Amino acid sequence: MPYIANTDSDRAEMLATISCGSLGEMWERMGIKDPPPSLSQVPEGRSEYEVTRHLEHLAGQNSTYLVNFLGSGYYEHIIPAAVESIIGRSEFITAYTPYQPEASQGTLQAIFEYQSAICRLTSMDVSNASLYDGGTALFEAMMLAVRSTSKRKALVSGAISPIFREMLRCYSSNLDVELVEVAPGSSDSAQSAILDALDDETAVVMVQYPNVFGTVEEWTETVSRIHAKKALAVCSTYPIALALIKPPGQMGFDIVTGEGQSLGIPLSFGGPYLGFMAVREKLMRKMPGRIVGKAKDASGREGFVLTLQAREQHIRRESAMSNICSNESLCAIAAIAYLSCVGKSGLERVARLCNAKAQFMRSEMLKIKGVSPLDENPFFNEFAVSLPCDASEFVGKMIDKGYAAGFPLGRYYPDRKNQLLVAVTEKRTREEIKGCVNAMEAVLWT
Repeated sequence: MPYIANTDSDRAEMLATISCGSLGEMWERMGIKDPPPSLSQVPEGRSEYEVTRHLEHLAGQNSTYLVNFLGSGYYEHIIPAAVESIIGRSEFITAYTPYQPEASQGTLQAIFEYQSAICRLTSMDVSNASLYDGGTALFEAMMLAVRSTSKRKALVSGAISPIFREMLRCYSSNLDVELVEVAPGSSDSAQSAILDALDDETAVVMVQYPNVFGTVEEWTETVSRIHAKKALAVCSTYPIALALIKPPGQMGFDIVTGEGQSLGIPLSFGGPYLGFMAVREKLMRKMPGRIVGKAKDASGREGFVLTLQAREQHIRRESAMSNICSNESLCAIAAIAYLSCVGKSGLERVARLCNAKAQFMRSEMLKIKGVSPLDENPFFNEFAVSLPCDASEFVGKMIDKGYAAGFPLGRYYPDRKNQLLVAVTEKRTREEIKGCVNAMEAVLWT
């Protein structure tokens, strides 16, 4: 049985190895005159099993579970157990590029099915095999539009996720691209202001649907006017919402991107997540990443291959569509496994539950004295309210009561310090919603 610490004889041998006669001499050589007792008194050795039991006991004393009402682009949905089982299979466990199609038919077919699902969700023509995350996908969409139009001005709605906007600024800081941000309305994207900023030099207009405040907006007329200026329209979207609301493709958008974390991928500290991108057929050859297609061999048998690979590993570097893109195969397979498990009607039911529970929580919150809506715009599962106090301080107090009550918008919008963004998914129960609302009222007025 291995030992973590050492006996007296082992300890003496270790000290002799480093030419020290005692622990005191070792500390002195290290420049530590008065080591704390916890360092001076090395405990007796324990077996691996005993140490593991002790650490599990200490970990069990942590109370880290919070009832989660956070959103802002990343959401806690129920994930069927089958998803983890599927992506844990040995044939899927690597996310490496399937360069040899004859040995990678299963992975290639799964990615092909994923692409097909993204196209159906967004009502677009072509999807790639995935990108790093939602912010990366949005940047790649911007650069696709710049390449396609040969113009350098990019309009960015202030109602796009502030995390994504920061990524756009970071990625384009050394590029010849002019980023122009258009301030949002109270909870809308200020479409009239976007159109006022639109001119003949504009390559692309980027918006979010539903926007960062959760508001669902109709974009058809605005997209038509963007096209009249020979610019491209890009939409960053929330895939679960598309089971219930009008798909971006039906409003005329040229490129649709988004964060795919909600499709069977658990919340994590930054990833791994999944970026998706879908485009009109005319833009297919300018899209970054790779596309899996279905083909036939000389004998007429159907198979799957990497049809387009427009990156520097496969073509001349100067002709590459992107040098930073990659596909997240394992996450993409998790997404198609999730969509296959819930099915079309199941995904629609998930979306309806999200919306119904969000409507219920909003109505309950507005009963609290001092809590008011920003406006009455339609929303999916996320909404913003005004509080009678600083939202950041309020969120901190709610954490102490066991609730992650929402996202304080003042963190990224300085003029919105009293506004709280709340997200509700199908995972939240009526009891959890009522409990959170009661805790909110107690924090505000006790």
